[in-house]
Amino acid sequence: MSTDTMQKEILRGGQFLVKETNCEDVFTLEDLNEEQRMMRESTKEFVDRELWAHWERFENKDYGFTEETMRKAGELGLLSVAVPESYGGMGMGFVSTMLVCDYISGATGSFSTAFGAHTGIGTMPITLYGTEEQKQKYVPKLASGEWFGAYCLTEPGAGSDANSGKTKAVLSEDGKHYLISGQKMWISNAGFCSLFIVFARIGDDKNITGFIVENDPSNGISLGDEEKKLGIHASSTRQVFFNETKVPVENMLSERGNGFKIAMNALNVGRIKLAAACLDAQRRVINEATKYANERIQFKTPIMNFGAIKAKIADMATNVYVDESASYRAAKNIEDRIAIREAEGNTHQEAELKGVEEYAIECSILKVAVSEHVQQTTDEGIQIFGGMGFSADTPMESAWRDARISRIYEGTNEINRMLAVGMLVKKAMKGHVDLLGPATAVGEELMGIPSFDSPDFSELFAEEKDLIKRLKKVFLMVAGSAVQKFGPKLEEHQQLLMSASDILIQVYLAESAILRTEKNAKRFGEEAQATQIAMSKLYLYRATDTVVQKGKEAIVSFVEGDEQKMMLMGLKRFTKYTNQPNVVALRTQIADKVAADNGYTFD
Repeated sequence: MSTDTMQKEILRGGQFLVKETNCEDVFTLEDLNEEQRMMRESTKEFVDRELWAHWERFENKDYGFTEETMRKAGELGLLSVAVPESYGGMGMGFVSTMLVCDYISGATGSFSTAFGAHTGIGTMPITLYGTEEQKQKYVPKLASGEWFGAYCLTEPGAGSDANSGKTKAVLSEDGKHYLISGQKMWISNAGFCSLFIVFARIGDDKNITGFIVENDPSNGISLGDEEKKLGIHASSTRQVFFNETKVPVENMLSERGNGFKIAMNALNVGRIKLAAACLDAQRRVINEATKYANERIQFKTPIMNFGAIKAKIADMATNVYVDESASYRAAKNIEDRIAIREAEGNTHQEAELKGVEEYAIECSILKVAVSEHVQQTTDEGIQIFGGMGFSADTPMESAWRDARISRIYEGTNEINRMLAVGMLVKKAMKGHVDLLGPATAVGEELMGIPSFDSPDFSELFAEEKDLIKRLKKVFLMVAGSAVQKFGPKLEEHQQLLMSASDILIQVYLAESAILRTEKNAKRFGEEAQATQIAMSKLYLYRATDTVVQKGKEAIVSFVEGDEQKMMLMGLKRFTKYTNQPNVVALRTQIADKVAADNGYTFD
């Protein structure tokens, strides 16, 4: 771990809301070292050669091809980046694992799902919770691609309520095995996996327990047919049935009753990795849409020259630029927190678990935002292609269908919205994030007389950073008032939580883009970052609109009378621009750069 990491104060999860972050303290894609850049290039080469060139095979439900390409990824070491070297992996840092997940996931959702299910929830629970014997026995096979993993949590009656599963584990009379019986559904990789991570309940335990179960059909394991799905056609997705499946007692994962905790921590990692998996999909859609718009002639000119198309391309490029900024900012925070814990004497297992758990709020934010942006981007990709976009002869319609699942798995976006605010409030109650002080200060500011001084906004992003500070005040005003009014019953007010969450999401994303661009403008020059500056300003403008809408929706729904009037005045004050940006000019500038480069070139 670098001395810089030890010396700088790393913000805890959620503290971005109440503490200022210097641009020098955020990690950006431009900070990748030589090894990481080489890893990115080799991953892109694999994807272009083995996946992108054969995208139709995935659409034609060629499950065997998914398995074949997964084995090739294993031979190249791409399945082992997050696995410690002592278990046959590359032992790379969290940023590098994000990078591989990002660039390996853009060609097809089928491979992306197989890769994520195997390297994440199929392998990681053993590396993070397994005994030394379990890790030595299973992880090297999973890291190499000799074996593939799957994760059995969801049941017909247990989806978002993961701890309500009915699958039972009964200790055998001789005390040597657990007999597992039950039904699991939506199990990715079920058709070709060698090993299941299975969650079952022992007796009347409050919480489920995790088990490592080898896939042996002669041991009471049977599979349903491949599911017929909207997208991810070549991702093997089946029901799995267990009928008194014998599992050695030494294959219990962690402790009895610890399964729910394993599942939730696995989801934290899964959420930020899912955000990463939605990045290159956006870049590739933008690239294809831009090439098409540059080549498609209508009314005697390329359609890229029309303002309506430019607006779409600009918004698409802006979304992925912002998503990259926020995703890699959080990834480096996690990597640094892991390094600090290891330096303090924690094992790698403990350090990674706690490092990711620390930023669970950011993981939920990213999962929601990036999964929704990839859906918007693929939708606009179809629109730019017009009738050809709707045709299965181009990859646009398959990209749109594949994108749809990302808003559902790893916890639905509705669940994650409520989690983000709920976890932040819990952190505040534990004293990990001081929300009460800043929220009180905002309340006092509302009662005071606003300043009418003309601020100096001559420096780059001076006004934008001032506006972000005020957008944070909107969240504190809304959330603080809601906590004061509803207390522990706040979680029952889901629509209010959703509005507050949308404000929180926009603050984190807009700030991340501004900080990335400010950092790069300082080292590369403002002229070299002209388009990135435009994207950062455009996103903040859109984010502010969202904050106004969601803030008003919350305020008029749970406060009345003078308090409502005061908060609405505060909302107006906190979201006011001194100098409104020229949105059309920003979009035109961005689109012209993307058109000239014939694609997205900001990564």
